[in-house]
Amino acid sequence: MSQKTLKNLFDNYINSKTLFKDKNALTIKYTPDTVPHRNDQINQIGSILAPALKGDRPSNIFIYGMTGTGKTLVTQYVVGQLKESAASNNVNISLLYVNCKMKRVADTEYRLIAYLAGLLGKKVPPTGLPTDQVYKIFFEALEENKGVVMLILDEIDALVEKVGDEFLYTLTRINQDTDNSKVTIIGISNNLSFTENIDARVKSSLSDEELIFPPYNALQLKDILSERASISFSEDVVMDGVIQKCAALAAQEHGDARRALNLLRVAGELAERQNMEKVTENHVDCAESKIDMDHIIEAVKTQPKQSKLLLKAILSLTDKASDYIYTGDVFDLYVTFCDKVGLKPLTQRRVSDLIAELDMLSIINTKVISRGRHGRTRTIRLALSGKVYSRVTEFLDSEFNI
Repeated sequence: MSQKTLKNLFDNYINSKTLFKDKNALTIKYTPDTVPHRNDQINQIGSILAPALKGDRPSNIFIYGMTGTGKTLVTQYVVGQLKESAASNNVNISLLYVNCKMKRVADTEYRLIAYLAGLLGKKVPPTGLPTDQVYKIFFEALEENKGVVMLILDEIDALVEKVGDEFLYTLTRINQDTDNSKVTIIGISNNLSFTENIDARVKSSLSDEELIFPPYNALQLKDILSERASISFSEDVVMDGVIQKCAALAAQEHGDARRALNLLRVAGELAERQNMEKVTENHVDCAESKIDMDHIIEAVKTQPKQSKLLLKAILSLTDKASDYIYTGDVFDLYVTFCDKVGLKPLTQRRVSDLIAELDMLSIINTKVISRGRHGRTRTIRLALSGKVYSRVTEFLDSEFNI
């Protein structure tokens, strides 16, 4: 495309009529004035955190639920309302929020504590200090801050996978080392079995209260989308059936409101890109294909090196198999690949966990079958469409020259 043609494209875009009033309402950054279909969870968290309004330390909370079930939104909504009430009653409540999947923020214990200290106004060098010293700076910042501190660790399981759970034990004992500040930890995780794999001391300290967020059903998702669409789109832009289709598709994916919102937003963007005046169900179909490809490619790219190598082994065996493949064969080829690239192979049990994670990401499908007197085993099928399969294969070939 020539520079002149590109300029014409940009000029036409600037002068074209947009379908959106406020696209931000269809993103995860948007915090609505009300949170539909989560009154029970809002009231439960509110009741647990209410003692902070009298200067007392609320219990730690652990919140579970699949992606897109409103865990982060509800938590931030409740804490936001709590801070407003506190301010009007001259009570000091501070919020420290960390997304534990953020690189260079929560990929080491040092960086996490340094980041938390930074949120409280203390500068810590990115490297160079003993970890004990970084904790000391953080504790000093808490003491100077005073009042009640809400520490929200979102996707906490990702952090524990990277650095272990010892830091959590230290965090849960903070209140023994501070006099002027009281810290409550709110852990949020998509992994329902997360606490089964952490130290018993940490589990007992962290999980004073536990909440599980159920998936949204199609009708609930339709309500959420209708409310957001009225804010984000111009009037009479979204055709009948579009919101229902987005809701139905997301309901099939464990009731994921985030996916429903993404479908509607991308459908609108595609319609706008085509200079259409309406968003149709056809745009939803196109949006679904685009999101699925982007989601899977991004998921593969962010996997640890061991998981990528394991997936390459699965792809290699799938190319030669007419149907499904066995986990034992995958493990053997994975070990061979590890030897070729100079990686130490993981245990068969850990590889089994990684296979389960790839299944959860919808990259593969696994099924336990009986082999008669030879016992039971898991079979694997790829869950990738043709275009996605090609992109994933191309990426892994560029990562590993084997």
